[in-house]
Amino acid sequence: MDKLDLGVLFGGASTEHEVSRRSCFSILEKLDNEKYNIRLLGITKKGEWYLYTGDYQNISTDAWEKDVQNKKRAFISPSTEKKGIIILNEDQSYSHLNLDVIFPVFHGRNGEDGTMQGLFELAQIPYVGCDVLSSCCCMDKIFTNIILTQAGIKKAKFAFLDSFDFDNDEKTCLDYIEKEISSYPMFVKPSNSGSSVGVSKVKNIDELKAAIILAKRYDSRILIEENIVGQEVECAVLGNHKTIASIIGEIAPANDFYDYEAKYVSDSGLYIPAHISDETSEKIRKIAQKAYTVMGCKGLARVDFFVEKGSNEVLLNEINTMPGFTSISMYPKLMEQIGIGYSDLLDKLIALAVERFKENER
Repeated sequence: MDKLDLGVLFGGASTEHEVSRRSCFSILEKLDNEKYNIRLLGITKKGEWYLYTGDYQNISTDAWEKDVQNKKRAFISPSTEKKGIIILNEDQSYSHLNLDVIFPVFHGRNGEDGTMQGLFELAQIPYVGCDVLSSCCCMDKIFTNIILTQAGIKKAKFAFLDSFDFDNDEKTCLDYIEKEISSYPMFVKPSNSGSSVGVSKVKNIDELKAAIILAKRYDSRILIEENIVGQEVECAVLGNHKTIASIIGEIAPANDFYDYEAKYVSDSGLYIPAHISDETSEKIRKIAQKAYTVMGCKGLARVDFFVEKGSNEVLLNEINTMPGFTSISMYPKLMEQIGIGYSDLLDKLIALAVERFKENER
């Protein structure tokens, strides 16, 4: 069988740039070189694109950017005339590398939010993961909350505002939030950000104001949610039309909540399976698949929940359309527990991307 020309994209102009590189390195270690001709496109935090041909290990740090011998300016053209990578040569000419499918290993804005997916759609190149609309809506926490609430999926109480309104009438905005949420503590989040960047847990109105000002640095739209006391659990979903839901994993945050440090720096606990009943586990799996379908997800997503202490109520927290693939990430670990190993999982994701593209061509 002929090898597929696989483009693996990493980095990006995002606050989650480093996590993307770490995920990419883990993926590259597990991809089968007998099945794929791997083309690497790295994007710097400044948004500069390069074809990278050097040591994979350099991607886990920023060393790949300094490797001048093994990188060339390159990009993916939105034109369907040349489906693949356009390389800009030093003599001002260009060359072309074909791509059969793309694996965009991006987390956060400018990659996981529909922007890259729109480029791939224009170029008509199959790609791993959710399409433009579902990537955008799942990345935006306000849109996610509104859509899932309308679909009858239980969420924590929430409020949202625009930074323009807050800047012009702070008191009215704060009064609205306290009325909607009704009690502290609360969580304040940039609507369109990931890995808990810019997220704060607040205990009073002064902390609320400070948290909104922080969140504004990452997005002009801000979500405020009630604090749920309970277990944080996650379900991995795989598939296009027919989906597979994993067993449930549980997070025991090393910090006050599962912030960026707790996810990637501190020693947060991961329990597979989660410390919940079989009945609750099955309920979560069904809600995860329903939410996946409602949001139009394809390929993969990790669906995060709270199980409220005392009531045992299941509340959906958020949906991640390109969950972490690092050595400590929950998504591949959950899939491994249901018999889908890391390398096999990558093959399935790539096959799902090609399958969806062929369906859309009909």
